[in-house]
Amino acid sequence: RSGSTGPGPLLFGTDGDDSLYPIAVLIDELRNEDVQLRLNSIKKLSTIALALGVERTRTELLPFLTDTIYDEDEVLLALAEQLGNFTMLVGGPEYVHCLLPPLESLATVEETVVRDKAVESLRKISQEHSPVDLEVHFEPLVKRLASGDWFTSRTSACGLFSVCYPRVSSTVKAEIRQHFRTLCSDDTPMVRRAAASKLGEFAKVLELDYVKSDIISLFTALASDEQDSVRLLAVEACVSIATLLPQEDLETLVMPTLRQAAEDKSWRVRYMVADKFSELQKAVGPEITKNDLVPAFQNLLKDCEAEVRAAAANKVKEFCENLPEDNREQIIMTHILPCVKELVSDTNQHVKSALASVIMGLSTILGKDNTIEHLLPLFLAQLKDECPEVRLNIISNLDCVNEVIGIRQLSQSLLPAIVELAEDAKWRVRLAIIEYMPLLAGQLGVEFFDEKLNALCMAWLIDHVYAIREAATCNLMKLVEKFGAEWAQNTIVPKVLGMANDPNYLHRMTTLFCINALSEACGQEITTKQMLPVVLKMSNDQVANVRFNVAKSLQKIGPVLDSNALQTEVKPVLEKLASDADMDVKYFAQEAISGIPNLLCPLNASKTCTEAPTKTKWVYIIACNPMNSDCMYQSVSNDVLSQLNLLLHCLFSAAKQNWSNK
Repeated sequence: RSGSTGPGPLLFGTDGDDSLYPIAVLIDELRNEDVQLRLNSIKKLSTIALALGVERTRTELLPFLTDTIYDEDEVLLALAEQLGNFTMLVGGPEYVHCLLPPLESLATVEETVVRDKAVESLRKISQEHSPVDLEVHFEPLVKRLASGDWFTSRTSACGLFSVCYPRVSSTVKAEIRQHFRTLCSDDTPMVRRAAASKLGEFAKVLELDYVKSDIISLFTALASDEQDSVRLLAVEACVSIATLLPQEDLETLVMPTLRQAAEDKSWRVRYMVADKFSELQKAVGPEITKNDLVPAFQNLLKDCEAEVRAAAANKVKEFCENLPEDNREQIIMTHILPCVKELVSDTNQHVKSALASVIMGLSTILGKDNTIEHLLPLFLAQLKDECPEVRLNIISNLDCVNEVIGIRQLSQSLLPAIVELAEDAKWRVRLAIIEYMPLLAGQLGVEFFDEKLNALCMAWLIDHVYAIREAATCNLMKLVEKFGAEWAQNTIVPKVLGMANDPNYLHRMTTLFCINALSEACGQEITTKQMLPVVLKMSNDQVANVRFNVAKSLQKIGPVLDSNALQTEVKPVLEKLASDADMDVKYFAQEAISGIPNLLCPLNASKTCTEAPTKTKWVYIIACNPMNSDCMYQSVSNDVLSQLNLLLHCLFSAAKQNWSNK
């Protein structure tokens, strides 16, 4: 069967075999004008190949795909990915070279993501070539791409040298090195950029002599390229090259270029140096670090560009950890800490945030005395920073400082600042501290929290801003999850329930919100014995808003309660609220009645509910007139349950305005 349009027919006989018709449809869709149909068919290419068999896949399907690679990028991307997994579908490693022509074509297209995926698939199937096939089929492909007229093919070739070099003969290796040298000095910046990005990878598979003779000269040239996008990639390659060279060669072969990069006129190159600084430090060793990298790191921390300072600040802890132990403290105190002090008050919030995420780690390196004298003032300044991310990063890492200076010193120095922020006049500042409180509680432990911060958390529940009260309620739930139900029963629940008698109805409502949040975390016993009586008592509140929130709370905590409490305590209260004078109270009471599964029984106390048969899983649906106690009920199966509930809800909602006239 042939495709509907275009050249290159793909034959597929289906005469007399209806089972193959779906495969024929997939093949036709490869040529369909609809992009989505072509894409779907490409994604099922393995199914087509299985139906065709390995021989017809090699002789018909692959040539067809090779001849028709003029499609939408999305289709080509899917094709490049599929072909990387096609080895067994063409007959195994013996025939894997048949996949090279379509992938070679895909490696030359204009769209970068398609080329990258094609190169990824080529790298994958290269491992399945035998050494002989690699030289006969794969290596010529690499040469063709490396010498192609268009830059697209030459950029793709850069990613293939390293996978074939270790498995070819010495003669072919020399040719590959020559091709790579040519691409490193290509006229097109995109090609040089691709070569620079693969320089470190290629260096790893070369013999050490060739690393010194070839790679170093290429590295130096690329690090001095006129395009900063090439120079910054050379910095990345520097890490790999430095790990390959003996220590005695680093100073002469690598360091001059690295010093140049650290002072490059382009901030993007300096940023790359800062970003890779820890890796460079490990690669060059302690002696060069002390003599060359410490001054370079100081300069990066003081860089005129905020992006560079942020990248360097993010490496402060790691850099200090990797310093030589014999003079680590002296280097940090003399060279690094003065720069850090300046960054604490940096004008850019990203710089301060990056520093705050790592600065607490310095306390374990410098010890207790230096932390108290030099670092605590910096922590305190960052804890009061206007940027919330800076404050969060400090609070998130308090355990590092706690381990070094102890909880008492920590409470004397940093906790007053936290309390001050928690009582700030600006509600958004208070809100930020509330959000950090569960994290802070976990850092400090339950005893310290109860002593210093518990009262603060309870005070937020009666804040005059609703957003604070709401956040404080969520905060209590997280604290209970962290410290457990027993802690909640002894510490939190009595204070929350005490608010039920507050003269301010907003605070009484906060009690209900807290019960909603805490019931599941506290469990059935605490909810039934301590919380439920308070909720039921509040059903007599003079404020309608409180009463309908009682109905909502009963619906919320209903699943936590046992059936006896529901039938004997909750149901009578909801019946009463369902006939309340306030229409909103009535509505939410009816919602609660229909929303609590165990209450789906006749509301008339004189009638009893027959237990539903377990085999057929029958349930009871109630249609109640809120104006009297008459009820009707009927057993119905689960498949109509949702429809009946919806119908009843609509009837109640439509009629609640007219009950007095009915």
